Amino acid sequence: MADMILFNGKVTTMDPEQPEATAIALKGGLILDVGSDADILRLKSAGTEVIDLNGQRVIPGLIDSHTHIIRQGNNFAMELRWDHVPSLADGLAMLKAQAQRTPAGQWIRVVGGWSADQFAEKRLPTIDEINAVAPEVPVYVLHLYDRAWLNKAALRALGIDKHFYEPFVSGRLERDNQGNPTGLAMARPNAQPLYALLDMAPKLDLEQQITSTKHYFRALNGLGLTSALDCAGGFLNYPDDYGVISELNKRGEQTVRIGYQLFAQRPLFELDDFKRWNDIVKPDQGNDYLKCVGAGEMLVASAYDFEDFSYPRPELPKRMEGDLRPVLEFLLENGWPIRFHCTYEESAHRLLAVLEEVGRDKGLEELNWIFDHGETISESTMEWVTRLGGGISYQNRIAFQATAYRDRYGEAALNDVMPVKKMMASGAPIAAGTDATRVSSYNPWLAIHWAVSGKGRGGDVIWQAQNRLSRQDALQHWTAAGAWFSREQGKKGQIKAGQFADIAVLDRDYFAIPEDEIIEIEADLTFSGGRIVHAKGPFADHAPAPLPELPDWSPVPVFGAPGASKGRLSGSSLVAAE
Repeated sequence: MADMILFNGKVTTMDPEQPEATAIALKGGLILDVGSDADILRLKSAGTEVIDLNGQRVIPGLIDSHTHIIRQGNNFAMELRWDHVPSLADGLAMLKAQAQRTPAGQWIRVVGGWSADQFAEKRLPTIDEINAVAPEVPVYVLHLYDRAWLNKAALRALGIDKHFYEPFVSGRLERDNQGNPTGLAMARPNAQPLYALLDMAPKLDLEQQITSTKHYFRALNGLGLTSALDCAGGFLNYPDDYGVISELNKRGEQTVRIGYQLFAQRPLFELDDFKRWNDIVKPDQGNDYLKCVGAGEMLVASAYDFEDFSYPRPELPKRMEGDLRPVLEFLLENGWPIRFHCTYEESAHRLLAVLEEVGRDKGLEELNWIFDHGETISESTMEWVTRLGGGISYQNRIAFQATAYRDRYGEAALNDVMPVKKMMASGAPIAAGTDATRVSSYNPWLAIHWAVSGKGRGGDVIWQAQNRLSRQDALQHWTAAGAWFSREQGKKGQIKAGQFADIAVLDRDYFAIPEDEIIEIEADLTFSGGRIVHAKGPFADHAPAPLPELPDWSPVPVFGAPGASKGRLSGSSLVAAE
């Protein structure tokens, strides 16, 4: 008999053998059965909890196939989110209000999830504007892969003045005529200098990071997301920086399943890192909530094809092949799935040539290896990936960079960028992700809306109709398709007997609402392994216990974040949550 029964729903199973149902039975963290109300209610016993779904749309828990969830969890409590801010004036108002709440020794951080395209003003802030609203509290604002602003207080806190030596390879701090840094930092030769500056800011202590991560998971659950592939990066080193997620896993307090890839952080010493890690952990080692699933997304630093469309396509250095080959040989000989960060067609040819050479006779086709991003790749490259047994993980980064791409490559090129329909036709496994949070928002519904509507963050059309996805296909890439990428086919991604009871009950009908309303979707009820991990609205009585409070200066309780409690933006003026 069932532990719990959900009935009177519109259940989209993503199971082609039974696409629709109205009721689900859960037992022992798994789905026991799926079917009609009458059939499933027969599995009720005296101890069975029964929940009426009120005719709401039900889907499998969403799977983000490419994100940076572990790093973001450690920082979530500290960040002011601009994901849905309609104007720069509102963003600056939020900065000003948060400056009045931030204690000495802490910073204000605006890191990812926004673009100038979404602002009514259609422009970026200036350093003078940031200094005006927050003159005394250190502020760091990151814009995509492009640039960051540090106000005067942040420059003082870091000791950055005219005598400051930039510890970056070709990093660029803008300076005035007297050699004084203005506070604008540009991404040169890539975004690593910007991340290095951010890494110099104060961090939360261990328990605060644990609390921060739990709140981040709760926000993701609030959007219906229950699984993610973590792509590390950004100075996240294994195993030192995995203490928070390991502790939550040990406590049984993890509500998002995570498969993590290891990303070497020491240029020219990547092979040494992978050899060391191979002695510590193996692929598929862990449990159903936290396990290692491979290596990447960057295997060597010289293979990083910087994806800032404000600047010309970068050329990978001539030494790239020599750096990559021994790393690939070691990983494949030891059975490690890999993932390749690749934005440009030109980079893809060089990367795949090395992979094909090294992967011959090493069982590459059996490793569920991943080709990431691929905004400008051709059909022949997609077929190459397919031939080598890879899958393609795409993200909605271009929705945040549409204007920059159009300005550089033209309108026609913009309509062809991120060719998902062609990826699907290639025959390779395809799944979607966000690449959150330093560029895109972690909100999956923004990504799904982009795939369905073809619109960028400013509402401008990127794709013509022939390139857009059906709602069914877009959802497929966020559910059933995602299981292949962590080698968990048959375990998750569908509402099907025997799979994890990872389920989201949406607050509106994804298949019936107007297209532009997709970005507003949240979950009213979310299950992870049969546990209710989020509940609101008509299911508020089922809500799990409140989480420990965030630091009293945290922006999240006041200004909110996708999936979390939020303030309100009314017209063009900020209204903070009471």
